[in-house]
Amino acid sequence: MTVLAIDQGTTSTRAVLVGPDGTTTPLLSREHRQSYPQPGWVEHDGEELLADIAACLDAAGGHGVAAVGLDNQGESCLAWDADTGRPLCPVIVWQDDRTRAATDRLRADGYEALVGERAGLPLDPYFSAAKLGWIVRNVPEAARLAEAGRLRLGTTDAFFRDRLTGRFETDVATASRTSLMALDTCAWDTDLCTIFGVPVEALPPIGPTSGDLGRVRCGEAEVPFTASIVDQQAALYGHGCRAPGEAKITCGTGAFLLAVTGSRPAAWSGALPTVLWQRSGEAPVFGLDGGVYAAAAAVNWARRIGLFQDFAEINRFDAPPAIGRGLAFVPALAGLACPHWDRSARGAFVGLSLDTTAADMIQAILEGIALRIAEVAHAIAAVHPLASPIPVDGGMSANPAFVSMLANALGCDVRIADAPDVTAAGTAALAAEAIGRPIAPPRTGRVVAATAPDPDAATRFAAAVAASRQFAATTRT
Repeated sequence: MTVLAIDQGTTSTRAVLVGPDGTTTPLLSREHRQSYPQPGWVEHDGEELLADIAACLDAAGGHGVAAVGLDNQGESCLAWDADTGRPLCPVIVWQDDRTRAATDRLRADGYEALVGERAGLPLDPYFSAAKLGWIVRNVPEAARLAEAGRLRLGTTDAFFRDRLTGRFETDVATASRTSLMALDTCAWDTDLCTIFGVPVEALPPIGPTSGDLGRVRCGEAEVPFTASIVDQQAALYGHGCRAPGEAKITCGTGAFLLAVTGSRPAAWSGALPTVLWQRSGEAPVFGLDGGVYAAAAAVNWARRIGLFQDFAEINRFDAPPAIGRGLAFVPALAGLACPHWDRSARGAFVGLSLDTTAADMIQAILEGIALRIAEVAHAIAAVHPLASPIPVDGGMSANPAFVSMLANALGCDVRIADAPDVTAAGTAALAAEAIGRPIAPPRTGRVVAATAPDPDAATRFAAAVAASRQFAATTRT
């Protein structure tokens, strides 16, 4: 029995075959274009993403695939024609910031408390609701098709599923990332839709993350499509986290900490109450989520401006921690997410001096990412204690210096995933369970201990964050 997991991410789409023993075999990976038409705008081509998924399905033909699962970017969204399936606009990516003014206006009008109470989310351009409202207001064909009853709006998963299975649906975990779903009912909330200017009738029905979700063509065969979920939730499932307090950290373009809390939405703490997954016929499982917008993105920026040339250069630092030497970096290159939720914040070095070197600066960047993740962990732990060690995956988990910094910033051990395909493994596990063939999750990996936590680092870093936000506030228009 082999399951195909398709990981449709921010920079690429990957096909991974997962065997009954949990062994993962990469099959195909295709990068897609990143478009930045205006400052703060980030777009993908929906047809290109769909073609990449179709290529993954074709590549799996002949491998005896018993079921297919698909994970998605979460908050990225678009509009399309119900009759033709044609996209009306590019995919507006989760990183996109074009709706900041709109969310600021809603905040000024006093809507933030209602949105937080119903959806569990702050008013932030990160989430899909403001993006979907922007499409309705700014894409003329969207308004025309809405009047004709032919408009479809949704996150990318709904677009893919509509075109691949003929069923216009989304899953409850992805819907919980829109700001349009009420957490207590797991249904679209008409008041929230009105606030953001999103016609509720254009949204897809909400269903479970796994079960009978239709059928897709895989090579020459039609195969059950049995799992659809947000990539971060898939990674949590792939790590085998099921019990309250179990959490994982993914360090990719951004960094995300996601923790299981139980059968009811958790209290707001700066971290986000969210649906993790819902198996068909069962109640949803809830968790808390917190993100750092720029993790590997900040490291890549440092390389681009010449702070280092080769990634091998930044795997080890002989100097003591930069934060202890009075140098800090706040990785707010795209604003601050959990627990600050300040999109206007910008990255900042604090404590530069004439003897600061490029090596000091990149060390401070890595420490800053680790300390930002620790801020997220603290916000989640304020609601529910986190189990240790915390599993870590993503590209930055291959950097031994960063992993040590992260353990020290968290003040607990971390476990580095052995396999590079944890997200795909989680998607496959859900898909396999839906056909009655469960895959045992791995619990292996190298444990990195917190060896030298600095009790003053968090206080120093908080001062740096405050300074960067105060400066950013003086430049707002």
